[in-house]
Amino acid sequence: MSNLATETTLDPVLLLGEIAEIGGDTARGAWVARQLRAQGLEPQTDELGNVWAGQGSSLLVAHIDTVLSPTPLRKEQNRWYGPAVGDNSSGVAVLMALASELVALGCTVAFNVGEEGLGNLRGARQLVKHLRPRQMIAVDGYLPGIVSRSAGSYRMRACFMGPGGHAWGDREAPSPVPALGQTLAQMYALERTSDTSLNVGRLWGGKAINAIPQEVGFELDLRALEAPVLAQKAAQVQEILMEAARRFNVRLEFEVLGERPAGSTATPAMLEAARRALGEVGLEAQFTAGSTDASAGVEAGIPAITLSVYRGGGAHTPEEWVEPESLYLGLQALRSFMRQLLQT
Repeated sequence: MSNLATETTLDPVLLLGEIAEIGGDTARGAWVARQLRAQGLEPQTDELGNVWAGQGSSLLVAHIDTVLSPTPLRKEQNRWYGPAVGDNSSGVAVLMALASELVALGCTVAFNVGEEGLGNLRGARQLVKHLRPRQMIAVDGYLPGIVSRSAGSYRMRACFMGPGGHAWGDREAPSPVPALGQTLAQMYALERTSDTSLNVGRLWGGKAINAIPQEVGFELDLRALEAPVLAQKAAQVQEILMEAARRFNVRLEFEVLGERPAGSTATPAMLEAARRALGEVGLEAQFTAGSTDASAGVEAGIPAITLSVYRGGGAHTPEEWVEPESLYLGLQALRSFMRQLLQT
């Protein structure tokens, strides 16, 4: 165990070795509850699968849901490899290692669902609504990053539909395929600044090479740092969709899958505490924008920030990796950050 630990602090690397190989929100939540009880804390849960302990007004969260299902770790000399070993098993391990200490300081520690994929921050939003914290800290990401600004996002699913039919016998029937093609080309041709992004992450449609598809579709993720810019891009996309459906005489259906807010509520005290905490472990804080559970705090108008606690790479891939020793740096930085914040 690192000499950075105290009597009430667990070893985050040992904890990571356990949680990083557990798959599924239910099983991971059960592990969290057992660990909290082992520290003498009383875990509470809700219908979504969030697990938390403490009653303090400072809420710290680490999401337990993953993009890829965890598998047994491959441990090399200075790196551990495995899907979700970093994002966010490492964040969970560091927060769990400090759980009893943080609760004793008057914090609430929570392990939430619904951050990844189409989760739409449902876990973090529920915690903010139910617990009504005065400030929120998400534990997530690569050292020395500090997410001090929330990047807004707009996610949607769109489908173009036609009668379908035989590729030759029904060749005069309208096909939804050109509507999809035009939409994709025009969306990607939209003027965008470096503070925005547009990504079609999924495409589908068609059953056979000699059949006109009855349905084709896609899922889109739009992001921007400014709420008005995000709204403008979303409106442009909707206009592109409707024009394509009209032009090619097909039916359009679309639905909004999720929205995350843009903006920042991080206070000067938070920013300075983060800078100093990382400086204490020999790192220079890198303040960035991103989309994390802290966005739920931004949305609620409370001070919110995301603190990183490990070194790694390859997030959301089977070859994701972390440097396990870096979790000790993250632990010390998080402890220092919270002690500073609670003194202000």
